[in-house]
Amino acid sequence: MDSIEEKRVYGDREGAITAYVASAIGVVRVRVAGDTVGEFGLCERCEARDIAATRDAVAVATDEDVRIRALEDGADTDDAGDEPFVKTGFGPAVAVGYDDGGDLIAADPDGHLACRAAGSEEWTTLEDETVAAVRAIDGDLVGTDSGVYRAHDGGLDHAGLTDVRDVSAAGVPLAATADGLYKLGNGWMEILEGQFDAVAADPRSEPGRLVRAHAVASDAVYEYAADDDEWRERAGDRSSGRIVGVGYGDTVYAVTESGTFCSASDGEWRTRTLGVTGVTGLAVPPR
Repeated sequence: MDSIEEKRVYGDREGAITAYVASAIGVVRVRVAGDTVGEFGLCERCEARDIAATRDAVAVATDEDVRIRALEDGADTDDAGDEPFVKTGFGPAVAVGYDDGGDLIAADPDGHLACRAAGSEEWTTLEDETVAAVRAIDGDLVGTDSGVYRAHDGGLDHAGLTDVRDVSAAGVPLAATADGLYKLGNGWMEILEGQFDAVAADPRSEPGRLVRAHAVASDAVYEYAADDDEWRERAGDRSSGRIVGVGYGDTVYAVTESGTFCSASDGEWRTRTLGVTGVTGLAVPPR
């Protein structure tokens, strides 16, 4: 691990932000400024299965527990701590996500879900029976092998679809499924056909309007063009591996399953190898 723990320093860059990558050996903290990747290093050793962030915190689902770390304006409060993430007592988790109010939702391997309200240290059960195999949580959306559920009033309602691989709640709810990419309007409406594995939207999107959004199919990446309300296949390098997470800052960021960090630059991907494998997700705290 010497290669990853050695810092790559690119100097002081105005507007630099921190992204977090979840992997089989832990959480990697990556400093980026625009499309330039700077220093990066392992900040938490664990088997990270999913990751999510707000302006105030980053949460990671691990094989032992849900762990969280407090942030201040999207930045680390303690870069030198040996135990920067704090256990929450949830137990083994496969997915985590924050809703609009900053409440943390988590799912365990058996499909049980619970919520940890913002400012609280207690978990409240949303569903004490097995829902399904949970694959993704974003906002109030829960993506499972039996469809999308919506969390509200301390419970869950099934909202349609099947075999959901990923969900995005910002602006217009989106779902990546085994047979297509869908958006929620008057019911779920198909946008694109085919198998989709990941979907994300810029958190600055407003209700009913997407600012930026991306969806990952088995053989292509699609991006949403707000100027004409169309999804287009994104040109660029596909040789870096399968993208498993997308995030937003001054530009678009992505990470592959094999540990390549990508930043969008002039229609192409600029890439940096992070030295980890088994990557499961990317979180970029909004600013």
